Amino acid sequence: MSVNVDLRVFPSGSDDHVEAAWELKERIREEDGVLKQRKDFFTDAYRRSTVHAHVAGDRLVAFAATRRDGYILFLAVDPEFRGEGLGKHLVAEVAEEHRTVTCHARTTNENALRFYEHLGFDIKRRIDNYYEDGGDAYYLKLGDNAGLTSRLSEFLRR
Repeated sequence: MSVNVDLRVFPSGSDDHVEAAWELKERIREEDGVLKQRKDFFTDAYRRSTVHAHVAGDRLVAFAATRRDGYILFLAVDPEFRGEGLGKHLVAEVAEEHRTVTCHARTTNENALRFYEHLGFDIKRRIDNYYEDGGDAYYLKLGDNAGLTSRLSEFLRR
């Protein structure tokens, strides 16, 4: 897709694009059957996070909401923009700011698991009944060495 997409960063405490992020997350949930949360949980966590976002015009097309310790709470890419490297770029942005990057992914979310594995994440452990609906999760971790940033920077140059 040849649309001009800009990176924006919203600091903790901001609610910029929170409604658009919720709508994107819900659309992905309906299409892919993942990312189920209560809206109040989602909006509270989003507002407490630093959010790296890709925006096309005024349209939010991808975002990563991240805690201060480098844990990615939410990562979502609009299905129309998948395959363009936006998710990879968001993870690289988070890695620029943190020594390690961690997250959880549903054990049944094969697309997410392939994506994270491609970036170099390792599965550290399985957590049964992690999600509110009883779904299991893997805890994933990327790098705890100085090579993390350079590895992800390589992805950005591709």
